[in-house]
Amino acid sequence: MSEPGWFEEGARVAVLTAEPIGRPLDYRAPEGGCFSGAFVEVPLGPRKVLGVVWGPGEGGFDAAKLRAVNRVFDVPPMRDELRVFLERMAEYTMTPLPQVLRLATRAPGLGDPPGMRKIYRLGDREPSRMTDARARVLEVLEEHGGAGFYLSELAHLAGVTTQVVKGLVKTGALIEAEVPRDQPFPRLDPVRPGKALSEAQAAAAEALRAGSGAYSTTLLKGVTGSGKTEVYLEAVAECLRKGRQALVLLPEIALSSEFLSRVEARFGARPGEWHSGVTQSERRRLWKACGAGEVQLVVGARSALFLPFRDLGLIVVDEEHDSSYKQEEGVLYNARDMAVLRASGCSAQVVLASATPSLETWANAEAGKYQRLDLGARFGTAELPEMGTIDMRDEAIESAHWIGPTLVKEVLARVAEGQQAMLFLNRRGYAPVTICRACGHQIGCDHCDARMVEHRFLKRLVCHQCGETKPIPLKCPSCEVEGKLAPVGPGVERLAEEVAERFPEARLAVLSSDLFGSARALKEKIAEIAQGEADIIIGTQIVAKGHNFPRLTLVGGIDADLGLQGSDLRAAEKTFQLMRQVAGRAGRAEEKGAALLQTYQPEHPVIRAILGGDEEAFWAQEAAARQAQGVPPYGRMAGIILSGPDLQPLFEVGNHLARNDAALRRIGAQVFGPAPAPIARVRGRHRVRLLVKAEKSAPLQGALKAWLKGLKLPTNARLAVDIDPQSFL
Repeated sequence: MSEPGWFEEGARVAVLTAEPIGRPLDYRAPEGGCFSGAFVEVPLGPRKVLGVVWGPGEGGFDAAKLRAVNRVFDVPPMRDELRVFLERMAEYTMTPLPQVLRLATRAPGLGDPPGMRKIYRLGDREPSRMTDARARVLEVLEEHGGAGFYLSELAHLAGVTTQVVKGLVKTGALIEAEVPRDQPFPRLDPVRPGKALSEAQAAAAEALRAGSGAYSTTLLKGVTGSGKTEVYLEAVAECLRKGRQALVLLPEIALSSEFLSRVEARFGARPGEWHSGVTQSERRRLWKACGAGEVQLVVGARSALFLPFRDLGLIVVDEEHDSSYKQEEGVLYNARDMAVLRASGCSAQVVLASATPSLETWANAEAGKYQRLDLGARFGTAELPEMGTIDMRDEAIESAHWIGPTLVKEVLARVAEGQQAMLFLNRRGYAPVTICRACGHQIGCDHCDARMVEHRFLKRLVCHQCGETKPIPLKCPSCEVEGKLAPVGPGVERLAEEVAERFPEARLAVLSSDLFGSARALKEKIAEIAQGEADIIIGTQIVAKGHNFPRLTLVGGIDADLGLQGSDLRAAEKTFQLMRQVAGRAGRAEEKGAALLQTYQPEHPVIRAILGGDEEAFWAQEAAARQAQGVPPYGRMAGIILSGPDLQPLFEVGNHLARNDAALRRIGAQVFGPAPAPIARVRGRHRVRLLVKAEKSAPLQGALKAWLKGLKLPTNARLAVDIDPQSFL
């Protein structure tokens, strides 16, 4: 009797690939047979592609004509838990299953044998001639018990050139050996003592430990600087003690450097990393180690959620409110929600950590669906910053300047005391618009319905929608008059010019994602700032994401009203979160901090809520407003995005859908649109949107499927469904 899920040689098996076919295809099991979930190579037309054995074949096709599986990769098969999760995610997001499978197979060279690499160990001889450089190399190896190091690694640790290391090999003092390139991950020690916790932290950590081993979701809400990380690391320790694997999702690669150091201090070794800054070989190594259960903890971006963990027991979503957890291209999903979905299928615990949780998470905690733990005070002697506004209607501000006299005075005082000040403006580049003063023309992107942003550091105009760049022109592209092009409005680069003018003696650092060529360069700059190598920091929203600058005591919001503009459903929520998070960077050490927001609307309810600090009142008020409108999280929404090279055919399809909405009306849903998207053209493709709104309990996906069934799209047109849209652009 064969094992469950085992297919004998020649048996009909269904193989799902990441190719846009829409369903598994039947193949013959290879010589030696294969398991359900096996990663295989199969022929597809003239190509050989990666696939997963999804189960028994469907039949209905002449068995004699079936092509055989080429080979089975020597990696653990995909577990049932992950396959079920992918199916449920595809159903929820209304995404073809092959597209979702692609998220779980992003590991290059799965079928490649492990490569070899040279390492250097202590030999059995003393060098004939000892020098300081040689002695440092030998000391490094002795300190690590003679463990082997790669050439560049050993040279770096010893502070010598690689030639010194190679010279020691010739003397016999070192041995050069070949080892597999994919080295095992170091073991983390969960019983190693962590930091001393406050009473509130200890109580929260104990509550998380008590919930370990079974499915649950907990909101860990704590003010900035309250030590949420140390609390959920105790949940990680408990998970590892039970022999299970843990995953921590971070919203920003730049956060990982400091976090990895904290993990190493807590557990004695570094975890696995999974994000765009990791090399292809490291991605393959980690992917395989996950499936084999050989890596205990992974720290990564949202895509780490699709790794093939052998026994996933905990998922932490740090800064769970962050918009970067929503994937806006390809498969449209929210990693926070999908983390909960995955955990429910493998008896894992979920911790959603934030100082300013999303309204969805807050509402689930209020309704009792999620547990909630609160940390109401900063750790140790650090105090929450004092919050205040600067009414810009009363400020005598100079033309083409954006820092008012009151904020200038406060910055000068901090710098004089040897402290740091941060100026926050959520606008990248030099100026958001470049206008011709002769004819009024605003320079736009050739491929998008968006204005190009001047980036003076790059000496280019950049489209923030598609990434298109062009040199800053000398004359107007419309009227061809020279010398009349002028930047309008501030970006962080223009703010940096003003800071250099107003504070010529201060050391300045600008933090904006597009000013750094790599994640490593951004991490290094953040580390320099934390060590005090800047007096004034200028930043976009990247500065709001969990960084700890001990000497920072003042945060100035240059344009606190910016996020309140427009008709975004979540405008108030996003502004509240961003300003509270940015303000939380101040006063995280011994010195008391302050946050001052420049605003033309100090009486606005959101600005008052930011100042007042009564977060529960803000969430309750925002929740009541959403509930009255029947919108998320108290209703359901789906965006339908039509895109194509020509606008008119898209409107024809949109109008056809709007007229034939019987399937939606049966569940009480409403259709709004079609209408041009706020950014109506991106990368040369026009965009038309429809919005579907339904009650919370409505079976929305089934109705949408029936509504869209049989729809024929114009040539080169595409349709995307965005369940639970976060952006309406």
